[in-house]
Amino acid sequence: MPSFDIVSEVNSMEVENAVNQAKKELATRFDFKTSKAEILLEKNEIKLTAEDAFKVKTLVEIILGKLAKRNISLKSVDKGEPDISPLGHARQTIKIKQGIETADAKQITQFIRDTKLKVTTQIQDQQVRVTGKNRDDLQEVMSVVRGHEFPVALSFQNFRD
Repeated sequence: MPSFDIVSEVNSMEVENAVNQAKKELATRFDFKTSKAEILLEKNEIKLTAEDAFKVKTLVEIILGKLAKRNISLKSVDKGEPDISPLGHARQTIKIKQGIETADAKQITQFIRDTKLKVTTQIQDQQVRVTGKNRDDLQEVMSVVRGHEFPVALSFQNFRD
């Protein structure tokens, strides 16, 4: 039976490229010339440190701008609250979400069931598998899911006939 998977994945190379571009901009910006601001990438987290809350906020704006230019959906980005020490130093982590959480997967499967198309959905780990008897129904599901707004960025993989 034809099937495909609905996933929410972010290309790690694009995230790495965006962080490298942000580091280059940080090195050349005049307002960060004498400050000890830093951007670190650790797996699916971007850690920002600066001398005060305003500079951390500026670093977040730089990172989000670079991620958006690299076609990474900002739905996949989870900004934490900035941690400000009593001395004024500030830190913040930005997490890159990979996979579809169970609550979001249930919302997606319920939406597909409400379309009354002759397909079945199945939640598998952090993805949703959609199967149907003909590919026209699957393509219809793809177009309907693309047109609807979900809390996560979705893409389609493993289209099998």
